[in-house]
Amino acid sequence: MKRILLLCLCLCVAVAGSAKKKEKRAVVCLETSVGLIRVALLDEAPRHRDNFLKLCREGFYDGTLFHRVIKDFMIQGGDPDSRNASPGQELGEGDVGYTLPPEFLLPYYYHTRGALAAAREGDDVNPEQRSSGCQYYIVWGKSWGPQSIRKQRDYLAELGIEMTAQMQADYEQYGGSPHLDGQYTVFGEVIEGLDVVKQIQSVTTDSNDRPLDDVVVLRAVVEQGPRE
Repeated sequence: MKRILLLCLCLCVAVAGSAKKKEKRAVVCLETSVGLIRVALLDEAPRHRDNFLKLCREGFYDGTLFHRVIKDFMIQGGDPDSRNASPGQELGEGDVGYTLPPEFLLPYYYHTRGALAAAREGDDVNPEQRSSGCQYYIVWGKSWGPQSIRKQRDYLAELGIEMTAQMQADYEQYGGSPHLDGQYTVFGEVIEGLDVVKQIQSVTTDSNDRPLDDVVVLRAVVEQGPRE
């Protein structure tokens, strides 16, 4: 199986705005060796939400690494092969034997800073853009000015994906990775611990983007289930 990679361009993901009852959403706390990251999962992406909750409850993510980190882009985890991996071991191929159909939620949820999304294999071997059953990433991304975001808007338009005025405004204000919109499934957002994400995305990495000093998910704890 080929490595599950994201497009290695400036990325940032944002779950765009909504005053939905956030207290009703499922919440998971990633207890990492650097600090706590709390994520709220989207009811609008039920397959991804339920799969992530199932794996967390089973302890699947406990002891895994953020095995791929790219500064000003994202932090990626969820590879089961990363648990107790040897120093320098190349990672990224681990999976759970199944994939998930995409659940794109444009124009309501998109790639701005703090977005939680599913990694996947590239279009050449995965034209249906199905998500990995376990690997995920959290967007950090970069800031966008009016001119550069217009170029991203035009790029998406060539793919038949519309960037709304609200999306453009959010990318300019918060940053993000609009080139991933409509191609990778966003299924949650960071609600606490963006400072931890910032710290992780700044660590020193090797030629395979693996941190030289392991960043470990000690436990993934479901703190609140989804609303009924």
